[in-house]
Amino acid sequence: MAKQTVLKVSEGKTEEAIKGFLKSLLEKGVIEALLIPKRLPSGDGFAQTLIHDPEKMDGACALSLTMPVQSAKVASHLSIKNLNKKVAAVLKACEIRAIVELAKFLQVKLDNLFLIGVDCPGTFEVSDYSKMIQEGKEGEKLTVEILKGMERGEAVPPQGYTFRPACEMCEYPVPKADIHIKLFGYKTDEEVGLEIGEKLEKELEEKGILSFSGNEPSSRKEVVDRVVAERAKKRDAAFKEFSGGVKDLQSFLDRFSTCIRCHNCMVACPICYCKECVFRTAIFEHEGDQFLRWADRKGGIRMPTDTLIFHLIRMSHMVTSCIGCGLCDSACPSRLPVATLFRSVGDKIQKMFGYVPGRDVNEVPPVATFKEDELKIESGAL
Repeated sequence: MAKQTVLKVSEGKTEEAIKGFLKSLLEKGVIEALLIPKRLPSGDGFAQTLIHDPEKMDGACALSLTMPVQSAKVASHLSIKNLNKKVAAVLKACEIRAIVELAKFLQVKLDNLFLIGVDCPGTFEVSDYSKMIQEGKEGEKLTVEILKGMERGEAVPPQGYTFRPACEMCEYPVPKADIHIKLFGYKTDEEVGLEIGEKLEKELEEKGILSFSGNEPSSRKEVVDRVVAERAKKRDAAFKEFSGGVKDLQSFLDRFSTCIRCHNCMVACPICYCKECVFRTAIFEHEGDQFLRWADRKGGIRMPTDTLIFHLIRMSHMVTSCIGCGLCDSACPSRLPVATLFRSVGDKIQKMFGYVPGRDVNEVPPVATFKEDELKIESGAL
């Protein structure tokens, strides 16, 4: 059973309080390394950084407002081979859900990996955040403003900017983790909430890092429910708009006609983990005469070819485990709504199987099990 406590904040320095707590995990030997976003020297972005020396925590930021990589991939690289030391990773809710899915497919080992989740207000595109800083906005002040909004569940971007579309319709802003840093509903200039799981609660208490006392604000549940409801509303609107314009294969092909099959979405996706991929084989390396035969038969063909089959095959492989992080959208040079496609189709399929990706590491994913009547249409359903 997880235990609750609060982390006191002095002089309104929320980031410093959180950083001090995380630093103590390194200093007291609870962990031997910490994966955490760290501000770039330029100040206009963040990069995930693996820190061993507590004195290198300057610039570390648990509430980074960009997501340049999907850290589930980083966690996979860290843990899959010979991770014999204890490492903690500071992650967003979607990154933790992706790690849970990858653990089911034996792509992440959780034995020595501790997950630290932070309530997520949303993130900006890397380029947008950089532009904000270049326009004179101070990153730390921007974070403070976002934190103040989280108290009411109303985190508002600066005028002229928006959170990434995937964040605006993410109905899972609250993570499940070994350490959960709670921000929604808290007066974060005074305190933030901490929920410590069974793997760490005894050690943190014995080493004097935490004492377990204090309850979360009575308003927290109401605030979180409001955030989830607002995002679900935007999700449903996005699904409706997308499905209204993409009704069959031809309209799908038209909508994705500017796809250049660069594979960026596949590379960015945490669930696309295959070491050998059909799209990187000779199957899709056609001879010149083949293109001409297709053009002769149809009168003309779009180039590059195979864009439709690329998205359909990728979707069929991992849509039940899509956690909606939206990094595919961010990686697309043509700004195609790849995330909306995967989320809208994934929503229907996941509901069909009663499956929520990233919910529980012990929950078996649909692609790993088979029930004879799982797709049987009930009598009178049509």
